[in-house]
Amino acid sequence: MARIFDVIEYPSEMSDEIVHRFPEEGIGDFRIGSQVIVRESQWAVFFRDGNALDVFKAGRHTIATANIPYIIDFIGKAFNDRTPFPAEVYFVSRKEFANKKWGTPQPIIVRNPGMGLGVALLQGFGTYSFQVKDPQQFVTQIVGAQGAYRTSDIEERLRTMLLSKLQDALGETGAKHSVPEMIGLTEELGAAVRAKAKDDFEAIGLTLKTFYVGNLKPSDKSAQELRDMGMLDMATYTQLQAADAMRDAASNPSGGAGLTAGIGAGMGIGNLMQQATSGAMQQPSSGGAKAAGIPDVMTPSEAAAILKVSEEDVLAAIKDKSLKAKKMGNAYRISKAALEEFLHS
Repeated sequence: MARIFDVIEYPSEMSDEIVHRFPEEGIGDFRIGSQVIVRESQWAVFFRDGNALDVFKAGRHTIATANIPYIIDFIGKAFNDRTPFPAEVYFVSRKEFANKKWGTPQPIIVRNPGMGLGVALLQGFGTYSFQVKDPQQFVTQIVGAQGAYRTSDIEERLRTMLLSKLQDALGETGAKHSVPEMIGLTEELGAAVRAKAKDDFEAIGLTLKTFYVGNLKPSDKSAQELRDMGMLDMATYTQLQAADAMRDAASNPSGGAGLTAGIGAGMGIGNLMQQATSGAMQQPSSGGAKAAGIPDVMTPSEAAAILKVSEEDVLAAIKDKSLKAKKMGNAYRISKAALEEFLHS
């Protein structure tokens, strides 16, 4: 048999709880005339059989048919005023849940005309805060019959909503501004996301209080990752992979020449992209015509021309054994197979 309650309250700060059901399990029996104590930081929503009966604000309230008019239909006119009736009370926090984190798990693609690939990959992170605006709507649509509903239960959904709006805002801003300009427009982007997310938050009884872009920057992606995203053709991919390989050689303590090959997806690869897309892989043949592809045997100088790096960079790769070569006297010769292996290692 359900316990009969004469006092209904939830004396908690609700630091990470948005909603707490009373009682947490089963159905409570409340008397007409029982006291409901609601703190300044709470609302109390009465439900019976899935129907919202009333919403109480802060203060001490007495359950009566006057403030819950539909109660009389549930308990029947034949019973006295003290007859218990089964119901649940949901205490809903009114506080602002602040400093919630958001971030881009995958880079967002934006247009970047005139630079590199013509697009850029941006990653960002920041904070947001939200608050319950309509407690009855939030409990009805989101919480259901859960005993406790915490911020962790809805954060993933809210982040997904916010990232969708951020992507829209970046797309609209990218039509008017370059990527370097967008990176400086964090206040404008935050305001745009708040405006776009307003209706979606209100549809589930919430309000988005703040959305801050803490940092927005080009993504550091390797050639393979960019290709996997479908952003590179084979020629461009080969050039970028060569740059990656020489960058790795430069960071090798055993040797290697420096090569600034950061590929911020449109920010640092402009010249390399232009070379790759303009047919920079072509080499002159002995007859003056242009031969497609890589020669069967090359000197370090010829290999450097194909890779679009200095001859010293190629020699450094040979010395640290990342690029295989045959030494003949004082000279090196590099096979086509060795160069292809180097590019795909």
